[in-house]
Amino acid sequence: MSTDRAATFLALHQGSGFVLPNAWDPGSARILAQLGFPAVATTSAGVAWSLGVPDGGALDLETMLEKVAPIVAAVDVPVTVDLESGYGDDPEDVARTVLRATEVGAVGGNLEDTAAGVLFGVDEATERIAAARDAAPRGTFVLNARTDAYFFGGAADPFAETVARAHRYVEAGADCVFVPGVNDEETIRRLAAEIPVPLNIVAGLAANLIPAPTLFSLGVKRVSLGGSLARVALTALERAGRELIETGTLGFLDGALPYAEVQGRFAV
Repeated sequence: MSTDRAATFLALHQGSGFVLPNAWDPGSARILAQLGFPAVATTSAGVAWSLGVPDGGALDLETMLEKVAPIVAAVDVPVTVDLESGYGDDPEDVARTVLRATEVGAVGGNLEDTAAGVLFGVDEATERIAAARDAAPRGTFVLNARTDAYFFGGAADPFAETVARAHRYVEAGADCVFVPGVNDEETIRRLAAEIPVPLNIVAGLAANLIPAPTLFSLGVKRVSLGGSLARVALTALERAGRELIETGTLGFLDGALPYAEVQGRFAV
């Protein structure tokens, strides 16, 4: 079944473009799948926040996978996992991480080329992608290589650095390339033209909010949300709590789904 889901997920990248929402627990994943999204991603940020810790390496691999496994089990659509930078210092660690992700049923994963906000050297980053590919052959796992020349900066020419790294990662086995932090349409168009595999852009992260249809028109194939949906949920909770503590009123319930309807979302 995992191979079938991997093929289904990979095929989505060959169309005109698709939105890939990011869930942080089985309930959020189930609601997103019920709405009709053809695949679901996890978010390291959302998972971390749900456990009361910040994003960015606060959770170890086993803790993350303990949260991911029930997400995979909750839905009948492909699930791809945020694997951060691979949970280890060496390519062998990255290979083990990808193998563990496949064991819990994930059919894809993101791998970042940074640690502590600093880009790996391109040779080291490429070796890590190659190790991931060896651990999960093509057709069984959709490998999304994330490069952060824009997100964390530091490159003299982030466009050239991104394109050069993308080509190396594709040669090493990446199925698609993820470039967060790009904030203007013309740069996104140029990246889509220069990168030889489907381009993933995260919507809602940068200050300039570019709608998914516009991103598709620029050549983007995969639009993910990162921690944005989790932020929306947590913002609603904070607003509700603030209203309760400041006024005691219940205006935050306007528009909320009725209890019975929410129950129905999770009926077996």
